[in-house]
Amino acid sequence: MRAPLLLVLTALLTAVWAAVTWQFLYLLGPDWAFWPPATCLGTHCFCEAPRTGAYLLQPANAWSSLGFVAVGGWIMLGAGQHPGSALGVGAGLWLGFTALVIGLGSVLLHATLTLWGQFADVLGMYLLGAFLLVRAVVRWRALGAATAVGLYAVLAGGLIGSLLVVPETRRWLFAVVLVAAVAAEWVLARPRRVAARQELFLLGLAANLLAFAIWILDQSLAWCAPDSWVQGHAVWHLLGAAAVACSYGY
Repeated sequence: MRAPLLLVLTALLTAVWAAVTWQFLYLLGPDWAFWPPATCLGTHCFCEAPRTGAYLLQPANAWSSLGFVAVGGWIMLGAGQHPGSALGVGAGLWLGFTALVIGLGSVLLHATLTLWGQFADVLGMYLLGAFLLVRAVVRWRALGAATAVGLYAVLAGGLIGSLLVVPETRRWLFAVVLVAAVAAEWVLARPRRVAARQELFLLGLAANLLAFAIWILDQSLAWCAPDSWVQGHAVWHLLGAAAVACSYGY
């Protein structure tokens, strides 16, 4: 498929995803105080000030989440274009799907600041983190497809279960899984990927590190303009989406 057509299809997919999400929010909102609040409201849910009574309480943080949707659509549409790649068509489709879930979940969290929005937000992050970790282990140990699916189901299921039981550990648990995935890929799996473009892996890692630094500044209110459309957490979303794109390219 030629690049211009791929870009057009990705744009259409992103638009459809955004329309479905908006319709969902329209049916449930805008009285988000009716629903159990996200646990982050005990302190604050990032710098952006909630627009009380709006369908999108944090519009900058919500709309920037669509970066993951665009990247996810791009990955899914391109997964079948390189059947000989190390990732494979099936795994490529699932990687793209996890990015779509991250984007949708992030929109739901920042639009509603509800507990169910928070669950949807972290769900995609866990699906992606578990995928990256299991993918590295599978490559390292040359495991079969059935074993890979079983490992992924156990790890992702355990993470999702912890999100239901102890949601307050979500951020640190995701960080542990992501660091483990990066270490396993670079130390164990990378030597078996002879033709891999290592510069893309490092570029994605750099994007994640920069995103995390900006996340800390936003969360600690060290860089904060509550009513601005320029939000550190929105930049975190865009850099995170770029990191996923780099992982796919790698």
